[in-house]
Amino acid sequence: MKLLRLRLLVGITAATTALSWAGAKLWASLDTLPAVPGAAPVVLAAVAVILLATAISLRSRLKAARERQPGAKRVDPIGAARAVVLGQASALVAAVVTGIYAGAGIYLLGELDVPARKDQAVTAGFAVLAGAAVIAAALWLQHVCKLPEDHDDPSGPAATHR
Repeated sequence: MKLLRLRLLVGITAATTALSWAGAKLWASLDTLPAVPGAAPVVLAAVAVILLATAISLRSRLKAARERQPGAKRVDPIGAARAVVLGQASALVAAVVTGIYAGAGIYLLGELDVPARKDQAVTAGFAVLAGAAVIAAALWLQHVCKLPEDHDDPSGPAATHR
């Protein structure tokens, strides 16, 4: 399984932010700019908490198994792989959603004199923070589940550097 890189997620977020800002500007010129949903930061924060709890649980179970503690629960490799896939999918979606709310929020910063727009800008800002939390938790989950490199394998990549 290929690791998801922060650089890719930042690029997706930046591109989506630019497109979202342009879309918000176009929509506003037609007087039909949709509202930023109030539940967006809550849902993103809930996903971040779930990913974080999964990472903490897997980390403690992997540590207990590595230290051969009595009664340690074994980590199912398929379950760990599923957790990584969930984290990677969540990070990719969060990168897009974060970009959408960042672009809308940037546009709304120009209209802070309107109370409704100010509230939407604050909500968009919280959604961006919660989206960043999802990305961080997903990358940490991926790191927790990463297999250690095998330095004892004579045919591995380390053998070519000797």
